[in-house]
Amino acid sequence: MNKLGLTCCFLALALGAAAQGQVTGYVFQDANQNGQRDRGEKGVANVSVSNGIQVVQTDGDGQYILPVGNDNVIFVIKPAGYQAPLDAFNLPKTYYIHKPGGSPASLEYPGVAPTGALPASVDFALEPADESGEFKALVFGDPQAYTKEEMEFFAKGIVSEVAGIRNVAFGISLGDLVGDVLSLHPDYKQAVAKIGIPWYNLMGNHDMNYDVTADSLADETYEANFGPANYAFDYGNAHFIVLDDILYPDPRDGNGYWGGFRKDQLDFVENDLRFVDKNKLVVLAFHIPLDHRNGDTFRPEDRQRLFDLLRDFPHTLSLSAHMHTQTQHFYTREDGWQQDKPHHEYNVGTTSGDWYSGQLNKQGVPDATMRDGTPNGYAFLHIADNQYRLEYKVAGEPADYQINVFNPKVVAQGQRTRAGIFANFFMGHHGNTVEYRVDDGEWRRMTPVQSADPAYLALVHPWDNSDELIPGRRPTDAVASTHVWRAAIPTNLAIGTHTVEVRATDDYGNTFTQTSTYRIEQAK
Repeated sequence: MNKLGLTCCFLALALGAAAQGQVTGYVFQDANQNGQRDRGEKGVANVSVSNGIQVVQTDGDGQYILPVGNDNVIFVIKPAGYQAPLDAFNLPKTYYIHKPGGSPASLEYPGVAPTGALPASVDFALEPADESGEFKALVFGDPQAYTKEEMEFFAKGIVSEVAGIRNVAFGISLGDLVGDVLSLHPDYKQAVAKIGIPWYNLMGNHDMNYDVTADSLADETYEANFGPANYAFDYGNAHFIVLDDILYPDPRDGNGYWGGFRKDQLDFVENDLRFVDKNKLVVLAFHIPLDHRNGDTFRPEDRQRLFDLLRDFPHTLSLSAHMHTQTQHFYTREDGWQQDKPHHEYNVGTTSGDWYSGQLNKQGVPDATMRDGTPNGYAFLHIADNQYRLEYKVAGEPADYQINVFNPKVVAQGQRTRAGIFANFFMGHHGNTVEYRVDDGEWRRMTPVQSADPAYLALVHPWDNSDELIPGRRPTDAVASTHVWRAAIPTNLAIGTHTVEVRATDDYGNTFTQTSTYRIEQAK
C-alpha cells in the first residue's frame, strides 16, 4: 500500500477521535545498531504497530500512521525473523510512551514523567534475526518479593539456577513481579537481567497502583518501569499476546479487584488478530486464570469475547499464574469455547512458591512448596511450528523430578490400614495415567483423588506442634490438589523393606518414575 492509500485508510479513525492527533513513524532495519533511523536504512513493510487499541501495518517504506491521545503507549509488534534492541536489563525496546502531562502526581509510587510533545517521527528499530520455528521459552510465575530479602531469595533460588542458560529464545514472567512494593521493580529487573536472554513481563495484581480510581490508571508505575501492559510479538510460527487481566477497582462494588478485561483491551486483541495468520500458534499470557470453576473470579462476558475472537484459530494456548498452585485447565464448548478441541490453559506454578514460606532448604532459601504440594520452580514452553509442549522444572532438583511419592514409613504386617500411597504428579491432571508397583510386581493404576497432598500437610504440621518457634514463616493451609493419586499400601508382604515405584505419563507422551520405600514389621 502506498502512503496516500495508507493515509486515506486511517483518515476516518483520525477524524473520528475527538481531541486526538496522530502519530507517525517508521519501522526500520537498524543496520548500524545505533537505535536511530539513519539515511539509507530500509523500512520494514507489513509490520503491525499499535497505540494500545488500533493496530495498523507499515506500508512499503515501513511507515505507519495511528491516532493518538494524551495517554498512549505506541509499540511495534515484533515480527518473526527480526529482533528488537534490548535495554540494559535485556528488556525489548519496542515502545514509546506518550503522556504529555505525565502520570498523576499523587501516586505513592511514581509513574511516567511528562513526555511533552510528540516527536515528528516515532521510529522503531529492528534487526534481522535467524529465528527457528522450533524453540523454547522460559516461563516464571509470580516472583512476588515483598522485601529485598525475598528478592534475594528469588535471585538465589531461581535466577542463579538459570543464569547464562543456552538455547532459550526468551523468558517471560506472568505477573506479580513484586509484592505491592513497586519500588522493588528495579531490583527485579536487575535480577532477571542476569539470566542473559530477552525478557518479557506482564502486570499482576501486586504490580498495580492501588491509589487510583480508574482501571486505566492502575498501570502507571508498571508502564514507567516496563512499558505497555498490553502488547504482542511474534517468534517463529507463534504469536504471543500479553494482557493485563486485572480490573481495579472491582467494577461491581469498587472494592478489591476482579479478573477480566476492559473493552479497549479486547478491541486491541481483535484488531491485532486481523493481521495474524490462522496457521500460527496463538499464545496468550495473563496473570489471573480464566477458570470459573473456582468461584466468581473472572468476568464471564470478557472470557466469552476472548473465546469468540479465537474461534477461527485452531492452535492456541493460554499461560497464567496468580494462584500459587499448578493446574491444567481445559475449556470446552460447555465453557463457551467455540471449537471441538478444548482450549488449554496452563496455570503455572510460581517461582516464589508459597510466598517464600517454610524452613530453609539446601539452597539456603525457604522451601516454599505450594499449597497443592507442587514445589516452587519454573516452566519451559517448547514450540515446534504451531505445536507446543510444556515442562516444569523444580528449583534445585534434577529435571526428571516430576513426581513426589508419600507413604507411611512403617506398617504392621497383615493389618488393615487407612494409610495409603500418594503420588503428586506436578504437571499432571486427572486425565493422565498414573500407576504403581511394589517390589517390581505388577503395575496397577492409582486412583485420582481431590484431596490435600499429605506430603504437604507433613510440612505444615511441625509449625503447629512445635514447642519452640521455628525460623521463617509457617506455610499456608493446604488446598485440594488437582494432580494427586492414591493407592492402598500392601501389608500382606514379608517383614522387611519394600520399594514402591510410581510412573506417570504426561500429555506429550513423556513417562516419569519416582520411588519410595516402607517397612513391614510384626504387629505390636
